[in-house]
Amino acid sequence: MPRPREPSSIFSKRLKQARQDAGLSQKELGILAGLDPFVASTRINRYEQDVHATDQATAKRLAKALGVPLAYLYADNERLARMIRAFSALDATEQERLLKEIEPVNKPSA
Repeated sequence: MPRPREPSSIFSKRLKQARQDAGLSQKELGILAGLDPFVASTRINRYEQDVHATDQATAKRLAKALGVPLAYLYADNERLARMIRAFSALDATEQERLLKEIEPVNKPSA
């Protein structure tokens, strides 16, 4: 029996992780993202297995359904992905406060 193929793209890995974190089945996620219920599970499975790539509009709907920023699904660095997710969970005031702390004081001139 062949082993299941591991997803190779960042998007595939992050999509699966975010879906599992949200406690959703592949079918539930697909339906929440507006996919036809009859193909929702198969489509999400193929995205997670990196068999098919999503278009930008579908990726946005998936991110929205998962409650994660679209950038999270494409972040190619684990720390950056965690930062994107944590930052998006903050309210606007906290985001601004954090940005002031981490942005350089003396920005290089162009």
